[in-house]
Order: sequence, then structure tokens, then C-alpha cells
Amino acid sequence: MKQLARNASVSTTSTATSRRDFLKASAATGGLVIGFNLFTGNRIAHAQAAPPVVPPNAFLRIARDGSVTVQVKHLEFGQGVMTSLPMMVAEELDCDWSKVRSELAPAAPQYAHTMFGMQITGGSSSVVNSFTQMRTAGAMARSMLISAAAAQWKVDPAQCSTANGSVIGPGGRKAGFGEFADAANALKAPEKVALKDARDFRIIGKPTRRIDAPAKVNGTAKFGLDVTPKMIPNLHTAVVKHPPMFGARVAKIDASKVNGLPGVTHVVQISNGVAVVAKNFWAAKKGRDLLQVTWDFTNASKASSADLKKAYRDQMQKPGAVAKAGNADAVKTAAKSVTAEYDVPFLAHAPMEPLNCTVEFKGDGCEIWVGSQFQTVDQGAAAKVAGLKPEQVKLNTMIAGGGFGRRANPASDYIIEAVEIAKEAKVPVKTVWTREDDIKGGYYRPMYVHKVSAGLDAAGKIVGWDHTVVGQSIIAGTPFEPFMVKDGVDATSVEGIADTPYDIPGMRATLHSTKDGIPSLWWRSVGHTHTAFVMETMMDELAKAAGQDPVEFRRGYLAKHPRVLKVLNLAAEKSGWGSKPAKGVGRGIAVHESFGSVCAHVADVSIDKGQIKVLRVVSVIDCGLVVNPLTVTAQVESATAYGLSAALYGQVTLKDGEVEQSNFHDYPVLRLNEMPKMEVHFVEGGTMPTGVGEPGTPPVAPAVANAVFALTGKRLREMPFKV
Repeated sequence: MKQLARNASVSTTSTATSRRDFLKASAATGGLVIGFNLFTGNRIAHAQAAPPVVPPNAFLRIARDGSVTVQVKHLEFGQGVMTSLPMMVAEELDCDWSKVRSELAPAAPQYAHTMFGMQITGGSSSVVNSFTQMRTAGAMARSMLISAAAAQWKVDPAQCSTANGSVIGPGGRKAGFGEFADAANALKAPEKVALKDARDFRIIGKPTRRIDAPAKVNGTAKFGLDVTPKMIPNLHTAVVKHPPMFGARVAKIDASKVNGLPGVTHVVQISNGVAVVAKNFWAAKKGRDLLQVTWDFTNASKASSADLKKAYRDQMQKPGAVAKAGNADAVKTAAKSVTAEYDVPFLAHAPMEPLNCTVEFKGDGCEIWVGSQFQTVDQGAAAKVAGLKPEQVKLNTMIAGGGFGRRANPASDYIIEAVEIAKEAKVPVKTVWTREDDIKGGYYRPMYVHKVSAGLDAAGKIVGWDHTVVGQSIIAGTPFEPFMVKDGVDATSVEGIADTPYDIPGMRATLHSTKDGIPSLWWRSVGHTHTAFVMETMMDELAKAAGQDPVEFRRGYLAKHPRVLKVLNLAAEKSGWGSKPAKGVGRGIAVHESFGSVCAHVADVSIDKGQIKVLRVVSVIDCGLVVNPLTVTAQVESATAYGLSAALYGQVTLKDGEVEQSNFHDYPVLRLNEMPKMEVHFVEGGTMPTGVGEPGTPPVAPAVANAVFALTGKRLREMPFKV
């Protein structure tokens, strides 16, 4: 066994691509390749370095056999982009859908997000930012195929059309796309193409089964954990012993119990712990468990959840940064007032596939296999650690088994440690986190406390709303801080409050952003995870105080937001709101706008031996134009399950600086037998899609909490819920 030790201070850098024009069709062997990059604005790139020089890869490849392969620039981790993005291409290409394939694109500048200027999967934006881009790729390819066919047939291109993967010429002459792929590739890409009217869609909007489903069922789909020595000769596995407290550092290593352990080859000190490298996972884990490390806790966080909560409440008594500058003084003289405090804990992402990353150094570069949500950032961070240029790092995007934001870390923590290990060990290494590493390893949805004081006049109308939020900033200390934190307000901490669609007179919101030393990160639906809970349970409480039905009360504040009102009304209609639920069942409603979409849930619940049972959830979503109804339905159902896990069970607690939870036995998630019956309905309308992956999560907790109140008369103001 080879023991390596080094002390490293690793900082991350990220790269982003600049605004670019359409790229010309690139040369390829045996087919037509279309690649381009369309940028329509760029908030993030201003804070980034110059783009790496990466050879452009194609979005679309048509082979001689007529098969169509679409390069999907976003990470596939359950949300269905390996189907929805090809649907957009196929719609404009007029190809045979049965011949469409999809592949995950590597890290490269032409795959940058059209709004953010770097390759990223997040913010429920994959379909939104790709909608015009991918359709344009299909339309460009179709135009070039027609031109190639017309030239071969010596006819006017205007006399040709396409249908189901064939070009059709005058007199009914017909040939498949594959016959013209090579000739089309030699043509110059058109500068402008016309896109279909939505009324003419034959694929977009139709329920479509996922392209990647068969491979996931038969086991041939390749996730990050599926990288094996058959793929990469001499592949080793590493498991890292991380410090028990955040901010602690290695002081001394005793590897005497690891020396000579069968299969173990290296012990490597890295910037955030010590890795044991072995020929297989179990040898690496056994070596990690036997490794003795003395830690330096000088700069470690010794926070405890109970102490943080008390400190947050003390902070609430002081003036905070103004997030919404209303005059809430009328609360003090209101005919009726309600004051409530709310608590939400730290939350782990807990994806089914724990974090992993494979790295191999090759000559003057390195290659990475990882399910990354932040390909551009991770490629840049890997290059920094490796001492390479970003273009010398090939990042292969693997399918991921969930992520929920954890694989989109500006700090690139697990990427950096994987590169550090492979660089020092000088062998190909797959770094694997165990479930315990994942739960204890940091980067949580922060803990927050809220205080709301709201007043009603004699007619039951809101006259003032004073809202204070205390919690750790997700954005502070990241490259996003310059444009997402303004005047001391992290926009993600107060989203859903400062921009509420409710027209509330005298609404004031303030924020205290704490610095607790606990690594924090966005979590499915980000700030809306806690703001929707508070807003929607308080609206319910005010409705009760006003003596009004909760739906009718909300309607009175949504006149300026008819889209939200329409979703609320449809949810009430579809759920049978107003009818009496069965005996022992409570019914609650919540509606929330996030990521450009509006979602409402109506929950039916019962209480069994002190445990909340969610029996039914009726959901309505307005996500604009629906690309694939099956995917949208699945995403709303998934978001509901994820939100219920947090509402009923989710909490990460700290005691003397150490995380107390470690696996699903003490960080439980919703089980299959606990999944409620669900109905998902769409509000039709819109010519463009809006977000889908996250908007279903925020309204779940308040809908359940309001249902519990309807059943028991008890208000739930702390998550996870206890009755």
C-alpha cells in the first residue's frame, strides 16, 4: 500500500460561455450534424472567467440509416429530459419518432444554458430554456435535408416537404432522411428558419413514453455508480473519511491498521479528509473504517440545532435587511391580529444514488465520469485542482439517480476530492460516498425561523403583514452573490414572500442572514420550501380569524393575478372543495407560484395513532405549454412525494457540531405504502412552457398542515409535523 499525504487549500473557479451566434454545421463522418448555441441574456457569465475553448459537439445527428440521435445538454436524473428535449427536435424535424435516440452531452460551451450562460441543470428550467433552441435545431436540419434532396432531384426546394422521416418531392417522390444526411452535412446551415405554430404540433403535447425507460428497466442504463473496470482498466475505488465537524482539518493520520489490508493500495490526504483507495469498494470502506485520524477542530463549527434556533429567535427581535418595504404599522391597531412563529430544520437532499465521481488522468489531460448538474462549474473546478485548462478536462455526463440540487454545488466539493485523489494516487479512481457520507457530509437546505404578525379590519380584510425571516444564506460566498444578494437580502431566502402574488396591503418583509458554518445549498424548490409553508398556513389562519372559507378568502387577494386564481379555482373544483369529507378526514388547500408556474394541492388527511396519514392529493398546475403530459404528471407526483417526506419526517439536527442522522432509518423518506392517491390536472394555455420539476413541492406541506387544522383544530407551525 502506498501512503500519500498533502495539505491542500483548494478554491474553485467556474467558467461560462459568452454570447455566441449560431455555429455552422460541423463536419462529421456519415451523417448530418447540427450544432449551435443560442444565448438570450446572461446574468451569471458576468461573474465568470472567459469561456474555455472546447471543440463544438452537435445537438443533432442523423445517420445514413435514418436514425436520429439528440445530444441532451442537461443532466437526466429522473425528470425526463432525455425524452422531452428530443421531442422538441423531432417536432420540427418531422422525423420518425421510433428512430429517435438520445445521449447526454459532455461538458462543452455549446451546451450552455441559454439564460445562464453555462451548462447547468436546475431551477426547473431545462425545458424552458431549450424549447426554442432545440426546435430550431430540428428546423435547421429539416431545411438542410430538403435542400440536399432538392439538389439531388434537381427541383425547387419549395416543391419539397417532409413527413415521418422522409423528404417528399414533386409527383410523390419520396426518400428517407438517411439518404441525404451526408449531402446535407456539406451545406451551410440556414441563418433563419420558421418554426411551427403550436396548432400544428404532432409530438409536443402528446403523452410520450420515455426513451430511456427500457434501459433503466433492463439495467443497461449507465449511472455514475455503474462505471466499472470493464470500462476503465485498472479502476480503483476510493472512500473518504470526512471530518466529523464542518471546518475541521486533518492533524495526524495513523494508517497502521490499514497497512497490508487486502485490496487497499493508497491512503491519500486531501483538502477535506483522508481517502482510502482500493481495488474494490468494500476493501476501501473497510480501510476507511479502520483508519485513525486525529482532527484539528480549531476552526470547526460546534453548532447545535437547539442553540441555533434560540439564537435565530433572538435575532428576530432586531431590525433586519428590508426585503419588501411595506408599512405594516396597521397591524398594531387592527381589529383582529394573528402572530405566529415557524420553524423549519436543515434538510439533506438524500438522492437514491449517493454522490460519486470517476477520474482518470491521461497524458496532458484528465477525463471525468459524473452525474453533474453543473458541468461548466465542475469542469472548471476539476481543471483548477488538476493544474489543467478546462478544455483539457473531458467531463462525461452520466445519468444520475436523483440530485434535487445536491449535484449543483458551486463549491464542486465531491468533484474536487475525486480529482485530488486520482491526481495523488496516479491511478483511475471512482470516489464513492456512502449513504452515511451523504447525510452527514453537508450542503443542506438551511434551517429557518419565521415570525409573522398580520392584522384584519372589522370586515375581515388584511390591513398589514409584518414578516421576519432568519436563516443562513445559500448564495453568500458563492460566485452568484454579486447579483443575487442585494442590500443584504439573499433573494432565495425570501422568494415566495417578497414576490407573493397576493395583493396584501401594508406588507413588510425583513431578513436576517446568519453565518453558522454549516454548508448550505439549494434544495428542490429552494426558498419556496419554507416560504410557501408559512404564507399558505398564515393565509389559512387569517381566513379562520376572518370567519371566511379558506378558498374564498384567498380569492379576495388574487384579482391582479388571474393565473394563480384560475389554478386555485380549478383545484377547488376538482377536489370537491366545499363538500364534506368522510368522517375522520380533514381537507386543506394551498396554492403557490414558483419557477414561472403555479401549483395548488388539496390534501385529505387522517390521524392514526398520532401519525398523519395523507390519503389523497388533488393537484393542479399551470406550467404553460405542456411538452409531455406524462412527464409533467410524474414530476408533480414526484414533487409531492418529496415535499411530503420533508413535511412528515425530514430533519437534520446537529449536536456539538456533529450531524446526528446518518441513513434512512433516522432520516426517513416517504415509503411506497404511504404515497397518497393522486390526481394531476393541467390548466391549459400558454405558448411557452414554464417550470415543472420544483413547483409541486412548496404547496404540499401547507396543504397538509391546513388539513390537519380542519380535522383537529391544531395549527402546525414546525416541520416535520407532530400531532
